[in-house]
Amino acid sequence: MKYPTLLERFLTYVKVNTRSDETSTTTPSTASQVEFAKNVLLPEMERVGLQNVYYLPNGFAIGTLPANDPSLTRKIGFISHMDTADFNAENISPQVIKNYDGGAISLGDSGYSLDPADFANLHNYKDQTLITTDGTTLLGADDKSGIAEIMTAIEYLNAHPEIKHCEIRVGFGPDEEIGVGADKFDAEDFNDDFAYTVDGGPLGELQYETFSAAGAEITFKGRNVHPGTAKNQMVNALQLAIDFHNQLPEEERPEKTDGYQGFFHLMNIDGTVEEAHASYIIRDFETENFEARKAMMEDIANKMNQELGAERVLLTLKDQYYNMKQVIEKDMTPVNLAKEVMEDLGITPIIEPIRGGTDGSKISFMGIPTPNIFAGGENMHGRFEYVSLQTMERAVDTIIGIVSHS
Repeated sequence: MKYPTLLERFLTYVKVNTRSDETSTTTPSTASQVEFAKNVLLPEMERVGLQNVYYLPNGFAIGTLPANDPSLTRKIGFISHMDTADFNAENISPQVIKNYDGGAISLGDSGYSLDPADFANLHNYKDQTLITTDGTTLLGADDKSGIAEIMTAIEYLNAHPEIKHCEIRVGFGPDEEIGVGADKFDAEDFNDDFAYTVDGGPLGELQYETFSAAGAEITFKGRNVHPGTAKNQMVNALQLAIDFHNQLPEEERPEKTDGYQGFFHLMNIDGTVEEAHASYIIRDFETENFEARKAMMEDIANKMNQELGAERVLLTLKDQYYNMKQVIEKDMTPVNLAKEVMEDLGITPIIEPIRGGTDGSKISFMGIPTPNIFAGGENMHGRFEYVSLQTMERAVDTIIGIVSHS
């Protein structure tokens, strides 16, 4: 179905810079997210018909659309995040390409283009309306497409009371991209039976498996002396970092894995001979493998320290989130419901694991099973990001279908 306000709503949202900041110590991590929630989202939530709209100190904007049929007793939530990823988000100037002809799309005057020779997924969108960047910023479809779709679904339901639906809870939150937004989510306040993050990619994505995730921070302590007299005296902290990395399995890196394969990902390394630092993320789907990866890093650190005769490799591990399948597989109702709705709409469900995480990973372990459904974004987190308006419309259809089937 076509929704006249969807495109303009999305364009309005993406033009607001809501990039999160992983160096921040506040939640939300940036003032722009607070301003977006209070000045843009809260007023519009009321305009589209949500009731009891409020903003929580945890950064979530919350609202409710009461059930209009007492026989539909479920409470279902829909959640999307406000922040965008670590890429330029200032002065976003989206392009709207109508009736895409299947060829390369010039991204403004940036010198970049979206070319099917590089991005084969473009072949799926011939004759559709695409929203792209101008090549200088990201787009922000991750996850402002989700916000726009939820808002549009609520607006449509409020304008069409003949469509009977259950109670709907809506939550728009901060800082998903830096992995902390859902840490302070108030599941007791949200108070629904199950929820969906509308934060997936192409048409039909339906996901209830994520990585389990941990972060590793390593400090390497060296000893610096003049290189001319360094023999048996110098301990080069940067070399220790290299030695540590070289003991991790070479084939278990993101660029060499897919499907259910986990990995170690070196995110950053810097320092001097005297002291160096490295940051890793660790990912795996299976709990046993996840724990084994952390144990491997600990074993490497311990071995190096024994060989060096001193504590020169200082490792700190921190779990970030866990595979939400552990919760959702106990009651597959939200997955089966979404699957049935998509099939009724002629959408082929794509049920695959997420090689990443969503807010639903954490919220599921708070007691609200929260699988993830498609929002439409492709090539997310950079200048080549784009989204199909027709896919966004199908996401709205899916949201309406879920709440009217309950």
